[in-house]
Amino acid sequence: MEFKNIIVEIKEKVGVIKMNRPNAMNALNTETLQELSKAISHLSDSDDVRVIIITGEGKAFVAGADIAEMKDMSGDQASEFSKFGQGVFNNIAKLEKPVIAGVNGFALGGGCELALACDIRIASEKAKLGQPEVNLGIIPGFAGTQRLSRLVGTAKAKELIFTGDMVNAQTAYSIGLVNRVVPADQLMDVCLELANKIASKGPVAVKLAKKVINEGIQARLDEGSAYESRDFGECFASGEAKEGMSAFLEKRKPNW
Repeated sequence: MEFKNIIVEIKEKVGVIKMNRPNAMNALNTETLQELSKAISHLSDSDDVRVIIITGEGKAFVAGADIAEMKDMSGDQASEFSKFGQGVFNNIAKLEKPVIAGVNGFALGGGCELALACDIRIASEKAKLGQPEVNLGIIPGFAGTQRLSRLVGTAKAKELIFTGDMVNAQTAYSIGLVNRVVPADQLMDVCLELANKIASKGPVAVKLAKKVINEGIQARLDEGSAYESRDFGECFASGEAKEGMSAFLEKRKPNW
């Protein structure tokens, strides 16, 4: 597939999406969101891909939504733009395959929200994250008010969103916004190492683990536990559990 604003590659069992509007700090306009949506759908359907990495070209992961495009929107147009962006990010969050954000630089506004939609966030030591929308007289529109508070807690999310402050990579790590901070020149190597490690595990098990965690986080403990039992059984019904346990007992690598 040909894209204008992103680069898509497949490296072994890992799909890599690189946001590629460096002159605009990889800002998200409608066209870029459409391309991202198509790329996610393409990699989701590919049997060759088990894990996806999203990163950015240049100094930014994604510096935000495109202000030039948003400036003259009406209230209705802005609401529809918000819904469209949320839909793209929701598809990432709900994707059966794990998604890793390789946060190479600025992840602000829509860029922070894109990282939040991913399952795991690995940050370069040069990364800066935040939701600075109030500086523009708006609020986060791509579910940042919802995902940030679920990840770092309501009080810290309110502080970040009310002030519009950016945080550096180490602060982001300390509040649970990112999983790990690594040297800038090692970011993609670390992301690929993690992605390949996940890709080596039982694909049905990984898919169901993500599904159950996502379902359970919005449910009561007893409901979430019931989802877990349901899909614990599905691992056996799929045949994957038999192969994994046989390989363990036979001291060989499983054939997924």
